[in-house]
Amino acid sequence: MTELAAFDLNGAVAVVTGAGSGIGRAIAHELAARGSRVLVTDVDDTRAATVAEEIKTAGHTAVAQVCDVARLEHFVNARDRCLDEFGAVDVVVNNVGVMTAGRPEALSADEWQRVLDLNVLGIVRSNEVFLPLLMEQRRGHIVNTGSTAGLINYAYDRTPYAASKAAVVMLSESLFLYLRPYGVGVSCLCPAGVMTNIVEQIRFVGEQLPMRTPDYPLVEAEVAGARVADAIEQRAFLVLTADDVRAELRRKGDDLDAYLVEREHHLHADDTPL
Repeated sequence: MTELAAFDLNGAVAVVTGAGSGIGRAIAHELAARGSRVLVTDVDDTRAATVAEEIKTAGHTAVAQVCDVARLEHFVNARDRCLDEFGAVDVVVNNVGVMTAGRPEALSADEWQRVLDLNVLGIVRSNEVFLPLLMEQRRGHIVNTGSTAGLINYAYDRTPYAASKAAVVMLSESLFLYLRPYGVGVSCLCPAGVMTNIVEQIRFVGEQLPMRTPDYPLVEAEVAGARVADAIEQRAFLVLTADDVRAELRRKGDDLDAYLVEREHHLHADDTPL
């Protein structure tokens, strides 16, 4: 078994995508507070610049960079900017996520493609650019943002999102197994209810069904940021914002058929099928 030493965030260089708001912003702030130099990236360059300025005002180090995770060259630019500004890349946080909502039969292949391209292939593009660097230096850490929606079943009107996040979880597990001998750790953040602006990223298709969320307490984004930083330092894989998710995962694993029937009864309680 490969053992990894605890990771020291003080003096490390971190790239965070989707860091202009929400969980990404909280992660960028927390890493900077623990001594990391942070490249704050976002598809919205104004938001990225604002967060970088917040971090600098707090007495820490950050620079901003536009990054559309649908464009491989933007990851190349982010890597090169990090190397130019800080001389290294140690931590890569892949945090971008979008959502589409509607009955499964109403969601087109185009909607599926949009969600998968950003939520899954965005990480694939990041890997293409950053993994060779981290593996060559035999040191680093990757964080991928999944979701409790990729672990447990609490809705059926966001199927592309849930499927994409399940893919992120499995992708992250595979990377965990592959990268440890190279000295590179992997964490997967699976937030439950977190107060963010993700509603801005939801595209509704057809009939809008009641928005269901996990039956867990809603937490501030800063909770996710702190737990991600802890996981990097401790080289932990699964990062949850609601500890009770572990119990539900055990219940789901004990009898998947019974669990799904139970969830079906719960979900259709106020939504009669067509």
